[in-house]
Amino acid sequence: MEDDDAIADPLAQALEGHGYGVRCARDARSALETALLWSPALVLLDLGLPDSDGVDLCRRLRVHVPDAAIVIVTARRDEIDVVVGLDAGADDYVTKPFRLAELLARIRAHLRGNGSRSATLAVGDVRVERDARKAFAGEHELDLRPREFDLLALLVAEAGRALTRERIMTEVWDENWFGSTKTLDVHVSALRRKLGEGGSGERPVITALRGVGYRLDLP
Repeated sequence: MEDDDAIADPLAQALEGHGYGVRCARDARSALETALLWSPALVLLDLGLPDSDGVDLCRRLRVHVPDAAIVIVTARRDEIDVVVGLDAGADDYVTKPFRLAELLARIRAHLRGNGSRSATLAVGDVRVERDARKAFAGEHELDLRPREFDLLALLVAEAGRALTRERIMTEVWDENWFGSTKTLDVHVSALRRKLGEGGSGERPVITALRGVGYRLDLP
């Protein structure tokens, strides 16, 4: 979704040249219609659309095409814009000008991660079986409380991506939560202890992102 033809057209050609099927939209309305019709695996989203702010469109896309990876591509560089974009449901944030090789690498990474919504998730030696609500570190089954399990499942599903505190609270606790997010820090500390971070070279690490939230770093 990009309203600047000077950027959209060459980028679309480059993506098609790398074997991707591409649909372009110049405004929020046509973007949402295209997404609903086409069910894309990944969306590249500019924030400066002529008929709507891209952050609002990001929220709507996350509701209507929940399985799509959303990568914001924008000239906005302030930290607050990154936080707002991630909080709106974006999976990644790329600032202009960008190198095509870097953008392609991120696209490949997100498309590989599209299977992360499956019933069984794995990062390093950590495995989460959603249907059975079981989690393992190596061969050891973890004794997790319900919120700890849901938090770990989210972190593993979004491994390598920054998750805002607000998004975690909404998805793991409740969309109507309010008040302090201190309980999140408590649950993260418990997860770290139960995972035994550092005990294995294949063990992912939960990294705190100051002013943003958390990220599960790949081993």
